[in-house]
Amino acid sequence: MVLKLYNTLTRKKEVFTPVKKGFVGMYSCGPTVYWYQHIGNMRYALFVDLLKRILAYDDYKIKHVMNITDVGHLTSDADEGEDKMVKAIKREGLKLNKESMLVIAKKYTDFFLRDINKLNVILPDVMPRATEHIKEMIEVIKKIEKKGYAYKTSVGLIFDTSKFKDYGKLAKLNPEEMKFGERVEVDPERKNPTDFALWITNQPNHIMQWDSPWGKGFPGWHIECSAMSWKYLGEQFDIHTGGEEHIPVHHTNEIAQSETAFGKKPWVKYWLHLRWLKLKGGKMSKSLGNVYTLSDLEEKGFSPLSFRYLCLLTHYRKPLEFSFESLEMAQNSYERLKNIVLSLDRSQKKNKKNIENAEKQFLEIINDDLDSSRGLSFLWEILRDERLSDSEKYELAEEFDKVLGLNLGKEEKIKVPENVMKIVNEREEARKNKEWKKSDELRDKIKKLGFAIDDTKEGYKIRKV
Repeated sequence: MVLKLYNTLTRKKEVFTPVKKGFVGMYSCGPTVYWYQHIGNMRYALFVDLLKRILAYDDYKIKHVMNITDVGHLTSDADEGEDKMVKAIKREGLKLNKESMLVIAKKYTDFFLRDINKLNVILPDVMPRATEHIKEMIEVIKKIEKKGYAYKTSVGLIFDTSKFKDYGKLAKLNPEEMKFGERVEVDPERKNPTDFALWITNQPNHIMQWDSPWGKGFPGWHIECSAMSWKYLGEQFDIHTGGEEHIPVHHTNEIAQSETAFGKKPWVKYWLHLRWLKLKGGKMSKSLGNVYTLSDLEEKGFSPLSFRYLCLLTHYRKPLEFSFESLEMAQNSYERLKNIVLSLDRSQKKNKKNIENAEKQFLEIINDDLDSSRGLSFLWEILRDERLSDSEKYELAEEFDKVLGLNLGKEEKIKVPENVMKIVNEREEARKNKEWKKSDELRDKIKKLGFAIDDTKEGYKIRKV
């Protein structure tokens, strides 16, 4: 089955053909670990997870790298402001030293890992930290300088974008159209407004600094991803993912410096970008202060997998406008879907051909640029199809869930209140005595208390409704 992906570089869907047959090298821009990751960041983690699951479903072997930025990401993409990690240290009242920066990085990395685990996200194969790969960054910068694409200013070593002929090709903009904060006025030493820092020096108050051929300093944000992807995936690889905000600056600069350093064109074959999660038409971001975390949703009674279900309802190349009303509807649908799957009678006969035909249709849907929305709709169609047996429906739900990641066949351990269990036991006694009317009345009573009871050959099963 042919997998088609929308490539930001070409602005069209393309048949996916990896560099090496049967293997996918994939790099994802990861979190800057200076604060909790909000649900917009979580939507990104789910998008990456969906892509990986579909590639695995298509029988590709995958090496997935996602970086952890723990130094070098300044508060402005124009190489201005203070490091976001330093800002976090000040916010939390810690001493301004390396130890504090590492404490902050570990704290918020752990929160990130905790949240993506709740969302049933498959962890990357490698999660390299920027601070542990300074050597590789310096090596890549040396390659760039040797080829004559860098120059020195009082800020540090700067990449000369005018020498890179295709600069701006990812954003489909000419350099003259790309405005990154009026850099010429801020730094008159730069030759072009789009020029960016490879290595930053002359910052005596910066906590994390390393010796380099260009002086004591720290890496620019963009070089981190080029160096770490190079170490773990080589000079050319298949897929690079990010949010749409990365297109005009971060990923544009990654391409320029990487294709210069490694001489590979294209450096990355397929660029995939997620559209923003929004609140009432606006972007959700930490800088705007309008963010919700996964913990915020849980405190309001929503399960993480209900948020995953909500994200699956909207294609990754469409903005997702978040509201608690839409999340509540998603949670209701998710719980109904799971309850239907768990209540299916798995002892019924199966027709192998029915299963194969449905799997083929599902594969065709999801291989059309990761169409999770249609894939989820198709699952609902399968569950409503009276021509299929319960066993066939259950097997297909389990198969499709390898992509959807909703744990549909996993029975959750639930705490049943004593008053509910008392009625359950009464009902069991009524069934033994063949008091069917009383049994049905007690079932309804249990349902009013928020639980459902299913009778199976192995005994009753109780679940939330």
